[in-house]
Amino acid sequence: MGSPSLKQTSETSGEKAFRDRQIRYHMAVCTRTQLNGHLDGGHLDDPGRKKGSLSYRDAGVDIDAGNELVELIKPAVRTTRRPEVLTGLGGFGGLFRLDTERYRDPVLVSGTDGVGTKLLLARRLNDHGTIGIDLVAMCVNDILVCGAEPLFFLDYFATGKLYPDRAREVVEGIAEGCRQAGCALIGGETAEMPGMYGDGDYDLAGFAVGVVERGALLDGSRIAAGHRVLGLASSGPHSNGYSLIRKVLDLSGDDPAQPLPGGDRPLGAALLAPTRIYVRTVLDVLANCRVDGLAHITGGGLTENIVRIIPPGLGLEIDPTAWPMPPVFGWLADRGNIADGEMLRTFNCGIGMTLLVADEQAEPVTRHLLSLDENVYDIGRVVPVGPGDERVRYLENE
Repeated sequence: MGSPSLKQTSETSGEKAFRDRQIRYHMAVCTRTQLNGHLDGGHLDDPGRKKGSLSYRDAGVDIDAGNELVELIKPAVRTTRRPEVLTGLGGFGGLFRLDTERYRDPVLVSGTDGVGTKLLLARRLNDHGTIGIDLVAMCVNDILVCGAEPLFFLDYFATGKLYPDRAREVVEGIAEGCRQAGCALIGGETAEMPGMYGDGDYDLAGFAVGVVERGALLDGSRIAAGHRVLGLASSGPHSNGYSLIRKVLDLSGDDPAQPLPGGDRPLGAALLAPTRIYVRTVLDVLANCRVDGLAHITGGGLTENIVRIIPPGLGLEIDPTAWPMPPVFGWLADRGNIADGEMLRTFNCGIGMTLLVADEQAEPVTRHLLSLDENVYDIGRVVPVGPGDERVRYLENE
């Protein structure tokens, strides 16, 4: 299967109207008021209100702020459209017509994820512009390991108090992530829930759907002893391990604005660097080379994630000296006094995606990745293991 088509087409008036309705679907806070015993819907200074009556704003939900956000995010959302997004219905659901002429036996692949406590770091640094990229990345990279091209994305934004400008930053980041992945942002929900979240708190969840030919589905079944493990560089911790990262930051007393030792940017910027989206690179490789397995390195690090796709009776030998450890991980290990084993099963340690290929395919796949300006490293191999043996061995620790 080739790379996803990212061709942008001009919108008809009907499509524009539908897109506007889809964006309004993003704001679930608007129409539910009438279903929840909302008496008035006006402002406290609305002359048409009954004396002493309550409004939704009295309860902490600002419908006007929601409407303002709708207008703010329209331009970003429109930039993610694909030709398969349909018009015709209102805003209760996003419609996507699968182009069945492209596929003989299509399989839909779905995934959902969040950003975790990296959100708290974004709030601490008052930088919300890239956290949406993280949200998309965590979902599309997961479905990518099945060989799937991401088609569309939906998001859920929940907050205690809606600040339209901040929410716009987040949604614009989501749109940027969708553009990088080539998928359409076709809907979502924004929920203002006072009492559930504190003022300024928010949480995110994302949902992605992709497609792959059944015959091209990657399930790891072809992986055998002797397969090589090729690693693609990460941009930093991505979106995992942030409870430990925040603990290290608090205990160290280091200022996020200070330079990262050995790095080229401030510490906070390195910790908040958005998760890489590997979609374009990996789909290009799959269209031109033979790859037998993929693993997205998330929570659990290299230790826990690659073995998820390896058949029973097989394990891994990994050489941690085979790739350069980015400075942010050196800072974590040093300032947190974190043991090597704990680092490798908590963080990606510089490798965000792995490709498992037969030994004779390692050179052509590596060459193709280099032609795409990708940083790729031969980090290990698949080996037989017996009952009771550890499935992952790090060579420098033996």
